[in-house]
Amino acid sequence: MNTFQRLESEVRSYCRAWPTVFTKGSGATLVDEQGAEYLDFFAGAGALNYGHNPLPLREKLLDYITSEGVTHSLDTATTAKEEFLLTFEEVVLAPRGLDYKVMFPGPTGTNAVESALKLARKATGRESVISFTNAFHGMTLGSLAVTGNSMKRAGAGVPLTNAVTMPYAGSFDDDVDTLEQLDYFLTDAGSGVDQPAAVVVETIQAEGGVNVASAMWMRRLGELCHRHGILLIVDDIQVGCGRTGPFFSFEEMDLDHQPDIVCLSKSLSGYGLPFAVVLLDPRFDVFKPGEHNGTFRGFNLAFVTAAAALRRWWTNDSLTKDVARRADTVTARLTALVEDHPAMFEEARGRGLIQGVECSEPELASAISAAAFEVGLIVETAGPRDEVVKLLPPLTIRDDQLEQGLDLLNEAVERVFDTEGDRLLSTSETASEAVAAG
Repeated sequence: MNTFQRLESEVRSYCRAWPTVFTKGSGATLVDEQGAEYLDFFAGAGALNYGHNPLPLREKLLDYITSEGVTHSLDTATTAKEEFLLTFEEVVLAPRGLDYKVMFPGPTGTNAVESALKLARKATGRESVISFTNAFHGMTLGSLAVTGNSMKRAGAGVPLTNAVTMPYAGSFDDDVDTLEQLDYFLTDAGSGVDQPAAVVVETIQAEGGVNVASAMWMRRLGELCHRHGILLIVDDIQVGCGRTGPFFSFEEMDLDHQPDIVCLSKSLSGYGLPFAVVLLDPRFDVFKPGEHNGTFRGFNLAFVTAAAALRRWWTNDSLTKDVARRADTVTARLTALVEDHPAMFEEARGRGLIQGVECSEPELASAISAAAFEVGLIVETAGPRDEVVKLLPPLTIRDDQLEQGLDLLNEAVERVFDTEGDRLLSTSETASEAVAAG
């Protein structure tokens, strides 16, 4: 029994999928104790958009530490916080015409979501929040209440209240308009749905299975919220900070009404350091001093690397263009993979550098992830039944590494098909015969 089995809680999960001990990380590569190298198409669940230990950020971080810069500061003013705020305003907010106040809620994504929900309730005086099927917003109670996954919800051990779930974009056939359904529930006095404080949404449901909302669906959702006087909260924790190309995932959707509140975390620090912010319309900046607080709101090391990341990658559109180009490569390769193995896969989907393939049977996704690890590629699964193989390579990955990783994914799929192929083909033929027979 190794150290982790002996001493660590049974709740650990990722280490079971990738059973090794990692020692080093650089760019898109991880190295374990035996010296084996792995291409990382997981990127810290989206917390490492710029890869492991990016040099420009590491240098800034080391300079700050060796100069005895303040590390912990609660919400007191520091030079590191000021530099982050000014840089974020100059590089992100001002060029996009966004007039947001910045709230530091605590260091993690679920801290940001909890803060956003509290803020919306206080600003509106209402209690309930609308969320969507297959959503994932965090593991604390308020965030779990607006999360769809039944396994994660069951871990709460108490009722999850003051939230109403509605069908996400594309939940049914193309001829079913999920927003028309939502509008009905909000409009009809007999629907049983109280006027909510907010609607919380991911433009791409990452943990939910790489489910993508169209720009039209998001525009209509924004209009619907505006018409009903409901705050729109966009959870951009996993798919923001350039994951879809632009800094915000909703940027190119041409929304008539910008989100009232935006949650950011994961890659905001740029270095894998815990860091989260809530961006809010100044009209809803209603918390009294200290009404929402936390010991680790002022993690200055993250302020330093976040400002450095913004300066390094977001003063022009080079990274956005690189993501678009690399995304085209991933889309083409995943589409070909699905076409080559119709018995194994339902479809490829995603945007930018968050893409995935849905397997015909949930067990296949886990098998592909395991086989990928064996050949030197780290990929995770997603979806309510873990039926999707999800790719999250660093945005800054070299083109040759991207192609190599996709080759390794193909190799992993072939290994699984060699094991499962006859059964899958037989099942597929039986299903086709049943359809043909009516």
